[in-house]
Amino acid sequence: MKHKDLKVFTILLTATALFCLPKSLSGEVLPAIEAASPNSHSEQEGIKERQEKGRNREIILRALKKELKRSQKKLKMEGHQKPYFISYQLKDIYEVNISGRYGAIYNMEDRRYRNLYGEVRVGDYKFDNTYEGDWGGGGYYDPSLPMEDNEDAFRNKLWLITDNKYKAAISGYLKKKGSDVYKVKEESIDSFSREKKHFHLGESIEFNFDPEIWKKRVREVSSYFKGFPEIIDSGMGVSGQKVVRYFVNTEGSQIVTEDSLYTVYLNAMAKAPDGMSLENYRHFFTPRENELPDREELMREVKSLIDDLLALREAPTMEPYSGPAILSPEVASLLFHEVVGHRLEGERQNEEYEGMTFKEKLGDKIIPSFLTIIDDPTLNVYDGISLTGCYRFDNEGVPAHKVVLIEDGVLKNFLLSRTPIKGFNRSNGHGRNSSSEDPRARMGNLIIRSTNELSPEQLKKKLISECQRQNKPFGFLLRSIIAGETNTTKFGFQAFKGTPIMVYKIYTEDGREELVRGVEIVGTPLSSINKILVTGNDYEVINSYCVAESGYIPISTIAPSILLSEIELQRTSSPKTKPPILSPPLFE
Repeated sequence: MKHKDLKVFTILLTATALFCLPKSLSGEVLPAIEAASPNSHSEQEGIKERQEKGRNREIILRALKKELKRSQKKLKMEGHQKPYFISYQLKDIYEVNISGRYGAIYNMEDRRYRNLYGEVRVGDYKFDNTYEGDWGGGGYYDPSLPMEDNEDAFRNKLWLITDNKYKAAISGYLKKKGSDVYKVKEESIDSFSREKKHFHLGESIEFNFDPEIWKKRVREVSSYFKGFPEIIDSGMGVSGQKVVRYFVNTEGSQIVTEDSLYTVYLNAMAKAPDGMSLENYRHFFTPRENELPDREELMREVKSLIDDLLALREAPTMEPYSGPAILSPEVASLLFHEVVGHRLEGERQNEEYEGMTFKEKLGDKIIPSFLTIIDDPTLNVYDGISLTGCYRFDNEGVPAHKVVLIEDGVLKNFLLSRTPIKGFNRSNGHGRNSSSEDPRARMGNLIIRSTNELSPEQLKKKLISECQRQNKPFGFLLRSIIAGETNTTKFGFQAFKGTPIMVYKIYTEDGREELVRGVEIVGTPLSSINKILVTGNDYEVINSYCVAESGYIPISTIAPSILLSEIELQRTSSPKTKPPILSPPLFE
């Protein structure tokens, strides 16, 4: 799973504003919004717009519910079972993307699109058509949906998708029954969990993105890179997205949520004198446009990014190393995410090709006893910063739950979707997907807590002390990281890797810091996580995206710095190539 870290640089608020109106989803028609004696023409327009949004929702929900009800009642192929479960998830997405380089707009995209994920299951909760390795599972994805809110057009598409997936489900069910003739079952686990029905209507949120304002800012900020001939390429991008999600199933759940997300990114690339490629970046996330960084803040970040990149060009290259190191909250968050989080996802405890690192360790101590790890998607703000891993309902219509995964070092629970695992027959609201993928158990807001904390100054002294104890001339401080990945399967090495950017040697003799470049973190999961000696008290929110089997989803991690007694660092594998022959045209 690749984990692209996108650190928060601004104070954010929650990306999802929700409230519950059960009545509006229990019938066929959503109520109109009352007009409360409007005082102006603009207020009347606002009320009219909100009423129109309500009617749009009504048409889509009615189409979903009617076709769901018809299929549940009448869909049956002769000689085969009826579906026992059907669900539809429809996403209505509007997004704007702007990018530019050196004062020019390179891309301007303004689009709206819809996609539908449908799931059909044959059999029953104990045994159905889904099986390990069937990445189609019970789901079906179609991105070509009508853009006009026409009930007949929606129902026609739903009819075709449901029919297609029902036939595939029958085929899958028979294949699974046939495979059981040969397969040895070590344990009996249900195919699907039984869950309660839920009614929820999320509040409509505003999406105010002015492309003209941001095109002007992209031109202005990206122009600043022109003053640095050492920078080979650079850019700035801005995006805004609003997603309205509709979910219905044959258990009676009807859910509508809305959320928005705005992103700004800055990036630059350079070449070191020896040909090593170097890059640096900044990212910002917020659910509202007015919380994005202003021009002054963007200029400060551009200058900081360039200063770091130019310093890296002159820094010495890294030699392979094994010894003590401090990982900043940003780097520590990736370690916990890759090493622990992914290995506690429910489906990985069932699938034969997985390493199942922690499957039989429930109740055992698996990490240092001063650490507790929780995943809480219901938490929307921490220390004034919103969490992008927050959600009210997962993509299987189950309410999000706070889950204590590890308490005082002891494994207590797993992240669970509606796919049961040994000892756990109910979802805890972590079934997530991006669009076309089957929902799987994924992280939301991963929170690391420690009872053994030091201040940053004390942590550095502790590092030096550990280096002295091990007779090491220096340790390391890893301040930032661009990406990481891990292998959780049994076909290959159980390992993880990360690519830090700003890495410093800390000399044992006098504590001085020296920037180095060309570094990669490598290690094995159980060994690495149990070499944590102590943590800092400097908790930070790291808002990120994670790519895994069920797609590209937003996550958050709250973590402190950590001191490891040993970490393995190797030289980066990136090739060294010559820089351009001529200087940039601007400097001729």
